[in-house]
This record gives sequence, structure tokens and C-alpha cells, in this order.
Amino acid sequence: QVQLVESGGGLVQPGGSLRLSCAASGSIFSFYAMGWYRQAPGKQRELVATITSGGVTNYADSVKGRFTISRDNAKNTAYLQMNSLKPEDTAVYYCHANRGVAYWGQGTQVTVSS
Repeated sequence: QVQLVESGGGLVQPGGSLRLSCAASGSIFSFYAMGWYRQAPGKQRELVATITSGGVTNYADSVKGRFTISRDNAKNTAYLQMNSLKPEDTAVYYCHANRGVAYWGQGTQVTVSS
């Protein structure tokens, strides 16, 4: 089992940046694929980015070139660097871990507004 705690959300102006962190505990972090999802009010939860245990990444088209997912296995932490933020990026962002069984964090609010 793994427990996930997100941090780093907040209010930022359009064009700004935020770095989200997902701290994991309770299992062998390096074996898990990690991901970030987001959900805006009235919308479905959507994939933002994933990174495999081997470091292979993929991104939603809407964030490609602006967001970067990474992981530091020594710190049991995954990150989402978000640059050039847009109002449409406003959502609750959730950390996700998967190795056959999936786990979710509690979410952290990101608000992009002038």
C-alpha cells in the first residue's frame, strides 16, 4: 500500500508557475508508475501527465510543452512543474500511484486567475 499527500497548490496569475509535490509513503515507491490528474468543477477528472517506474513520461495535449512530470525515488516524491499557466488549468490536482492497484491523494487546489 502507498499513501499520497499533495502540496504546492495555490493561486497564481495567468502565465505564472507552480510546482506540485506528491510525497509517498507506505510501500516501495520506485516500483510505482505515478501520475497527475485534475478535475475542474462540472468536468470529468482527466489525465494530466504520467511517469513510469522507468522514467518514461506522457502528457495530455493541453499541457504538453508547459508541464513537466518528474520523480525522485530517493525522496519518495513525484512532482509536476507547471509553467505558462492558463485560467483553464484551474482545477483540483490529484496525485496517482499505480502498480496493479491504484492509489489517490486527497488533491490540491490550483487556481489561475487575474
